[in-house]
Amino acid sequence: MIMNIVGNMNLESKIQNKIIKRYKAMGYLVVKISLCNLNGFPDLMLLKDGKASFVEVKRPGQQPRPLQEYRLKELRDAGFDAFVLTE
Repeated sequence: MIMNIVGNMNLESKIQNKIIKRYKAMGYLVVKISLCNLNGFPDLMLLKDGKASFVEVKRPGQQPRPLQEYRLKELRDAGFDAFVLTE
């Protein structure tokens, strides 16, 4: 079980690194949000042209948890782009 959890975290980390590289190449400042006072907050913040977007990174086939969905909606309701990426 522990090996499976570690393997899943490694896969998500690799996906996250690809996303970071891709958005940096498009001129975004990419901030990895690792500690936050709000549980369920997205993994990445993308900054460009005075705007912020938020990304929840998931493995293919995996869905955000209900609290993560709530945070994404909360951000959208505040006027930000907020979405899930799997690659």
